[in-house]
Amino acid sequence: MKKLEIEAVKENLNDVLSFVVSALEEAGCSQADLFKIKLCTEEIFINVASYAYYPETGPATIILDVSGGPVVVMLRFIDKGVPFDPLSKPDPVRNRPLREAKKGGMGIFITKTYMDEVSYDRKDGQNILTMKKAVVIG
Repeated sequence: MKKLEIEAVKENLNDVLSFVVSALEEAGCSQADLFKIKLCTEEIFINVASYAYYPETGPATIILDVSGGPVVVMLRFIDKGVPFDPLSKPDPVRNRPLREAKKGGMGIFITKTYMDEVSYDRKDGQNILTMKKAVVIG
């Protein structure tokens, strides 16, 4: 299990992505799965950086674990910001003209689509979003 504690600001996105990508490359994760996990990591971290502490900033903790057979990647994002369950929002309406689409929600929808499991919990004053995905090694 690896852990990154970092200030939840957009400028730290590259550090978060480097943390995740290096761990997944070390584990031998396929490029297709790496792409999906990287995209979902970006979506979740940018949401935390944009909204958790607004207009202030605060800490974020990212926990990454690669284990099992089949191999499962677990990523957990923890912040002490305002309570917010992104999974409670309805999925965007599909087959709607782009000009009629509501802003927001696509990142969470993509995350729910690409990951095998996404869950949210509010515990001890913290938002905890957990993503899991079985990955191909090699």
